[in-house]
Amino acid sequence: MKRKLFWRLRIYVLFALSVGFLFSVKCLQSLAQEAQQKSPAESSAKPATQNAEKLDKSEKPANPAQIELLETKVRFESNGDSRKEVHALVKIHSELGVRQFAQLNFDFNRSFESIEIPMVHITHANGGTADILPSAITDRPNPAVVNAPAYQDVRVKSVRILGLQPGDTLEYRVVRTVSHHPLAPDFWLDHSFDRTGVVSREIFELDFLASRKPAIRINPTTPPTSTQETGQGDAARAVYRWERSTTVRDNPDKDSSSKDPDIRLTTFTTWAALSEKLNAQLSSFSKIATGPEIEAKARELTRNANSYGEELEAIYNFVSQRITTVDLPLGATNFSVRSPGEILSSGVATPEDKYALLSALAAAVGISTNAFLTGAPDSTETQMPTPKPFTHLLIGSFQQERSFWLDPSIEVAPFGMISTNYRGKPALEIENWTRLMSKAPLGNLIHARPCWLNVEVDLPFRAFQKVQLDATLAADGKLTAKVYYAMRGDNELALRAAFHQSAKEKWKELAQLLSLSDGFRGQVTSVNVSDPYATKEPFSVEYDLTQLRFVDWSKKTVRIPALLPQLGLPDPPAKTATGTASAPIELGTPLEVETRVTLQLPPGTKVSTPAGTSVERDYATYSSQYSVKDSMITASRHIKFILREVPGDRAADYIAFLHAVQSDEAQDFTLERSETTSSKTNPAALNAAPPKTVPPKP
Repeated sequence: MKRKLFWRLRIYVLFALSVGFLFSVKCLQSLAQEAQQKSPAESSAKPATQNAEKLDKSEKPANPAQIELLETKVRFESNGDSRKEVHALVKIHSELGVRQFAQLNFDFNRSFESIEIPMVHITHANGGTADILPSAITDRPNPAVVNAPAYQDVRVKSVRILGLQPGDTLEYRVVRTVSHHPLAPDFWLDHSFDRTGVVSREIFELDFLASRKPAIRINPTTPPTSTQETGQGDAARAVYRWERSTTVRDNPDKDSSSKDPDIRLTTFTTWAALSEKLNAQLSSFSKIATGPEIEAKARELTRNANSYGEELEAIYNFVSQRITTVDLPLGATNFSVRSPGEILSSGVATPEDKYALLSALAAAVGISTNAFLTGAPDSTETQMPTPKPFTHLLIGSFQQERSFWLDPSIEVAPFGMISTNYRGKPALEIENWTRLMSKAPLGNLIHARPCWLNVEVDLPFRAFQKVQLDATLAADGKLTAKVYYAMRGDNELALRAAFHQSAKEKWKELAQLLSLSDGFRGQVTSVNVSDPYATKEPFSVEYDLTQLRFVDWSKKTVRIPALLPQLGLPDPPAKTATGTASAPIELGTPLEVETRVTLQLPPGTKVSTPAGTSVERDYATYSSQYSVKDSMITASRHIKFILREVPGDRAADYIAFLHAVQSDEAQDFTLERSETTSSKTNPAALNAAPPKTVPPKP
């Protein structure tokens, strides 16, 4: 259970909102893509709010589009080549379904893949038919590489579906052919069946040469409908076939096996074998003379460094900030990298190429580095080895009894800062295991080194966050405030990335989202942020806020909260059966948070302040102070998380701590204005009814 501190979670929500519309478009388009690890229909599991067709009140709303048939056939050859054909029959129910299928997009890498769309056919509800002409099919570079010529083999083939209407049926076939794959002759496959109820009937057929003897794992809850062997001898082939019909939505959480692919196939015998194969790709640059420009650049970057750590930091800052990240999914180029000199001159790089450049620059000054793949589910290391589960590449450097974990693909991550998504998680080390094991003692070759390491869990600096509000409440009830944030830690990284990836004219919108996430309902009028690239200093955001009618002075007595963001601690553990131990309560990365507000009130305002609170535990401390002097309210709250978790057997103690904090946060200030002052400000106040409600909390 993650700590729900507003600046830990809400800022991530802010970042998601800032780019969410792009993700939404991609999700809708993925509905129509060929079946990969998931059924393409899963991204449209939520029903449309309204259907184009009128339904009887007793009927459940239909999905925007129902895939009546999803048929996938995959065939692997002995040399690693493959052919995958997808046939889909889709019933369009609503305008949302029309929009979802208005364009079909298929990602591929033309250096070893081809996409053919031999048929796109529409059967209209009125009985007419239409075939989509070849002129409606386009083949363009992936949007992420439009300005990066070196990566334009990564492409998107699209087909526009014109004339589609609710009630129509769309049918299409897509054929993906792979030849001379960079990791051939090895091959692998992950497939999961649809459990959303969007696919009515699903057929999956897997065909491979029996002599290759790949390892195969099948979810016991989804056994094949049939298996057979065709041919004889070396030409014998194994064919597995599944046929599934669904009438109701399955519960994805009903068994743990649903979290893993239903079908997993691989020719990699061990994780070490996969690691060595990937190492050959990521280290291919070492076979090419890196050239004097790499050595010269490394000397230039490290000339003022006085230690191994300073040298690595200088190289890291250059690669992360001066080389633009090409935002392609991990493995889009199948881990092939360009020469460091080419990367340096182009100024753009995929995460894999950033590793190649950083590794070459570091090697030029005697620093060794390794690539690590992570982002896979926690159980991956116990599963069959394939590259499929990994989503992110990190760089590790271990020397002189010091370890550094780096992520230059983010561009604005401070040196040694890794996203909380990957800290403490297992990562597959990419290394030449044949070379390593040859140096191991005889009889201990397999266990020369572990393939998996856990990413460092600690931050390279103390995490803190400070929020300061300087506010004024006018006689007409208007609130104006200047809000200032300074932070180091997880949300620092999220905010840096959000503002870095947004144009300056959009910064006010981001600040408005941040303000709303903190409960401030006013309008942001201006915003200033520190340089996202200044990663050696805390990141800061400052904005001006205005809220009209914050209080209604026509009421003699009003209550207002402290103008401070709420601290959301983890929920207490669920009650367990007598005698069973509760799970630990996760507090997350140690963090110190200070919030403070000063509020200037109109003259003649009387204030009743709540009493402060102080609570201390070995896992966290909390204190608050509230005061007033000369019509100036001052309030502060301070919380410090010391440990990462609270043992389950101390749940009662934690609940008491939680209640103390929440009770303090619920306290309000009571404001009273003299009748004379109120009347001068608002003549209607003399006839105002007694207060029945309190003003909305900011």
